[in-house]
Amino acid sequence: MSIRIGIYGYGNLGRGVEYAIKQNPDTELVAVFTRRDPSTVKVNSGAEVVSADKVGEWKDKIDVMIICGGSATDLPVQTPALAKQFNVIDSFDTHARIPEHFANVDAAAKETGHIAVISVGWDPGMFSLQRLLSNVILRDGADYTFWGRGVSQGHSDAIRRVKGVKDAKQYTVPVESAVEAARSGSRPELSTRQKHTRECWVVPEEGADLAQIEHDIKTMPNYFSDYDTTVNFITEEELKRDHSGLPHGGFVIRTGSTGENGKSNQVIEYNIKLDSNPEFTACILVAYARAAVRLAGEGAKGCKTVFDIAPAYLAPEDGDFLRAHML
Repeated sequence: MSIRIGIYGYGNLGRGVEYAIKQNPDTELVAVFTRRDPSTVKVNSGAEVVSADKVGEWKDKIDVMIICGGSATDLPVQTPALAKQFNVIDSFDTHARIPEHFANVDAAAKETGHIAVISVGWDPGMFSLQRLLSNVILRDGADYTFWGRGVSQGHSDAIRRVKGVKDAKQYTVPVESAVEAARSGSRPELSTRQKHTRECWVVPEEGADLAQIEHDIKTMPNYFSDYDTTVNFITEEELKRDHSGLPHGGFVIRTGSTGENGKSNQVIEYNIKLDSNPEFTACILVAYARAAVRLAGEGAKGCKTVFDIAPAYLAPEDGDFLRAHML
């Protein structure tokens, strides 16, 4: 029997989830929920497109809802609300607010006996697992996380809100010398500015003050003021031609010492390189959707993170297969 999945929100991530479901024969997409007029949303499968206002009518038709909203304003509201009606998965990625989000979702899910899995993706998510595993292995050590080179959708959106900007893309770029220093085992202390640079490609509105735009970007708190930032002005055609994709990637590195007097230097590194950030994130969401349904079937309730779920729950294959082919 297929796992019946609903998608709540149909942007880049929602479309990625739809493609990921097609690659997992034990899952099926039954409905896409949107805040837009459903007649204007064209999906790539035969799933029904439904107004978000009618989501409650699908409580008995969906095994797990994958919520594809944004972390800034959507998920803090949507995930607790939907967890009262469905088993849910989200990709909440505001690291500092994860404990708060967890508590809110946990209370909502337990109220009605559902399972919720939050902050599923590659960071938080896969990178989180690597940080945990490497810390329990190398107890005497130091952690380093680098992101990029890749498009930051949040930072790109922040640039687009600057007066005089018509469109923009922003790339987060690791500083290679900082990456190599982290790998060396010397345990350097690296500042925010030393680890990453920000590369901005901006389409200005006609007649806009380019110097003012550059100043407003580079001095923007929480986004660019703490980084060495480059602002490049280009045409709309150049942006579409050269910057239409959503690539990303990054590294998690832990270096540590083992043995007598810490003589042995050890390095653990995990890295990813993605042509499409949302499509990759979507694949992770679908795997954890499978795990959520299995946990729900065992009677589990409340909120979970990637730390709480055994890897075997993610796989469509059974334990005999995993032990024979992957152990």
